[in-house]
Amino acid sequence: MNSDNIMKLSLVFIALSGAFSVLFGAWLAHAGQELLLTDKTRLITAHHYQIIHTLAALAAILSYRSNASRVLLLASVLFIAGMLLFSGSLYLKTYTGITSLGQLAPLGGVTLTLGWLTLAFVGIKNK
Repeated sequence: MNSDNIMKLSLVFIALSGAFSVLFGAWLAHAGQELLLTDKTRLITAHHYQIIHTLAALAAILSYRSNASRVLLLASVLFIAGMLLFSGSLYLKTYTGITSLGQLAPLGGVTLTLGWLTLAFVGIKNK
């Protein structure tokens, strides 16, 4: 897959993640409070991380478009993968009851951290 296709898929994912974050946040604030009182903290954490990293991925992909650094594209992909692993596993664990899915969250956290460290590398590399 070439860089242009990765960028396009990343933008689509980022847009859908942003839309989902808004809708899911509204649901959590209203219906979700009554339905999921026991798992509310887990869902709020997953939602919070998803919003922050959607914005981080967007910033990285937009920066990539302006200076075509593959490292910025990598940072965006790491943020997307980290969101899927971290937030996605917490959402699925809550809704399916499959507790083993929670084991993916730490891997997602590491992946998100690698995304931030990749951005740091861009900052160090650029003069």
